[in-house]
Amino acid sequence: MVKEKHVLVVFPHPDDEAFGVSGTIATHLQMGTGVTYACLTLGEMGRNLGNPPFATRESLPLIRKKELQGAANAMGLTDLRMMGLRDKTVEFEDDEKMTAMIKKLIDEVNPSLVITFYPDYCVHPDHEATARAVVRAVGRMPEALRPKLHCVAFSNNTQAELGEPDVVHDVSAVRDLKLNTMRAHISQTAWMLEDLEKRLAEQDPEAVKWVTQERFYNYRWDQGYV
Repeated sequence: MVKEKHVLVVFPHPDDEAFGVSGTIATHLQMGTGVTYACLTLGEMGRNLGNPPFATRESLPLIRKKELQGAANAMGLTDLRMMGLRDKTVEFEDDEKMTAMIKKLIDEVNPSLVITFYPDYCVHPDHEATARAVVRAVGRMPEALRPKLHCVAFSNNTQAELGEPDVVHDVSAVRDLKLNTMRAHISQTAWMLEDLEKRLAEQDPEAVKWVTQERFYNYRWDQGYV
């Protein structure tokens, strides 16, 4: 993994970082690179309230805020920004306001690398709105000053349209940190982790690959940006 000057990670929900980039974040931190994680919402509309319920709509944001901080601790991350937007409404935020918010972060932390979702390949409306804002903020910068932009993509048409990922990080060395990051978000990940950990115990090759490899696409500026 290349040593960066600083890394800025931008996702809309607590736990977005855990699955696809927590190993990358942890590795950068262990290399001595500063990482800033801007989480736009507290995931207060998360689907899982428990059966029987362990939370209400009113208490879930507090639970998820604690989980997000726990996930940051698991990765060794100290610069966690909770940006205060509301879950499932990011798509309705003003485009220019969103772009300005991301540009302000870029100006402050001066990253050499920005990580977010890939527009049109990340399924959830909040994911898409976040990705568009990050791409706009970076794309409006002079080309010579732009940080690299690594994007997570997982829609069904990703490989057919974007091909194989441009960047694949082997995060085997921080596998336990990655699993602990996912465990920190237990209110939303319990059902998935139970199956994943069973498959890992059985040395299922696909499960091992999913946990130990993190995949990114370089944003393709030649195709324009939104």
